[in-house]
Amino acid sequence: MAPAGVDPALIKTCIHCGFCLPTCPTYLVWGEEMDSPRGRIVLMRQSQESNGELGPIATHIDRCLGCMACLTACPSGVRYDALIEQMRPEVERRHHRSLADRAFRRVCFEAFTHPGRLRAAVPLMVAARRLGLHRRLRTWLDRQVAAPSPAGTLPNRRSSARIWRQKNAGSDGVGSAGGGRRVLLRRVAAMMRVKLSATWRRLPERTAAAGAARGTVGLLQGCVARVFFGRANEATVRVLSAEGFDVVVPPAAGCCGALLLHSGEEAEAQQRARAMIAAFDGCVTVAVNAAGCGSAMKEYGRLLADDPEWAERAEAFAAKVRDVTEVLAGIEPRAPRHPVALTVAYHDACHLAHAQGVRAEPRRLLATIPGLTVVEPKEWEICCGSAGLYNLLEPEPAAELGRRKVANLTATGAAAVVAGNPGCALQIAAHTEGRLPVYHPVEVLDASISGRSPL
Repeated sequence: MAPAGVDPALIKTCIHCGFCLPTCPTYLVWGEEMDSPRGRIVLMRQSQESNGELGPIATHIDRCLGCMACLTACPSGVRYDALIEQMRPEVERRHHRSLADRAFRRVCFEAFTHPGRLRAAVPLMVAARRLGLHRRLRTWLDRQVAAPSPAGTLPNRRSSARIWRQKNAGSDGVGSAGGGRRVLLRRVAAMMRVKLSATWRRLPERTAAAGAARGTVGLLQGCVARVFFGRANEATVRVLSAEGFDVVVPPAAGCCGALLLHSGEEAEAQQRARAMIAAFDGCVTVAVNAAGCGSAMKEYGRLLADDPEWAERAEAFAAKVRDVTEVLAGIEPRAPRHPVALTVAYHDACHLAHAQGVRAEPRRLLATIPGLTVVEPKEWEICCGSAGLYNLLEPEPAAELGRRKVANLTATGAAAVVAGNPGCALQIAAHTEGRLPVYHPVEVLDASISGRSPL
């Protein structure tokens, strides 16, 4: 099957109006046209004029978080999501990455897309935490990484851009990969809060509905989520059951391929997609509680469009994928709610709000909880900087965006944050040192239904 490249017809739909600029995180950080959606579309057109090495074009494509805020802002309906997903594999085919960059990316893929390997690391993380190594790690990181902006203030765009460029001058990803290792360690420090039980804890393959069943839902566990966010998965099963659903968790459902897809590793992502479709065969609805995974799974039809054996199945599968908040917001509540006296800031995960267009549903669910106050942070549309592996591959801009997001969340005065994506939760936790708890919407809903309050 020949590589398709970028669709020229999609490129032509951009009228270069500039409505995307204020919502693009990398344009806010650097103020450079080539680091905006319309600038990257120009670069995509230029890339089609030759078949050679992409050079600087690859750098600007790599810098895109893929947050899809431009989809929400664009008045012309430009499918930037399709364009960037077509362009990333083109970068991998036509751009020569250094050995260090390739090796670091492969380490990330081999770790974060394999739940069994993540589980195997849990005992080491627990031991390190009990020995106090997480505190030493944070102290060491503070010496290695530039100090964050004062709490409640936003970083200066130009000074940050200058510092970032100085650190990465002449880099082909090596500098980013080196910085990525430091950010990886910061995330590891956040992950060290995991409990030892995550090593063996498993969801039951089938959970019966409480009362008369209104349907059956298949649930994706995720890779990072099933190990480090087991509480959210367990809460999801309990809430779906309480609301009248039989819940099926296929043991064969592994990685959905989102990290690979968003990094241009198209062939591997396609393999994961086929396996996922087969694992959920027979499920009418597939519920997902991780925004990045759900976004990728809803795009399986496009990912496998050129595969005659799987194209039709992929399209049908994508049509039955729903974020768990979509599933729950689409039914009449059955389980009684108890008060949860808490003020939370709702964080819109990019791959939920922009890529999937799901904003109202989580808020409607939270509004059913007595005593809960939901506040909205400024710049809801701006990415937190997590973006899959972006925070590891492009650590400096990701860190700036993380600090910016946390400053806005902190300014709300909320006691906790509610977010529907594990990557966002880790990013926020890493930049608050765990001082601002982050819950999934179903965890708050589960607390209300079960009567457990505070969380």
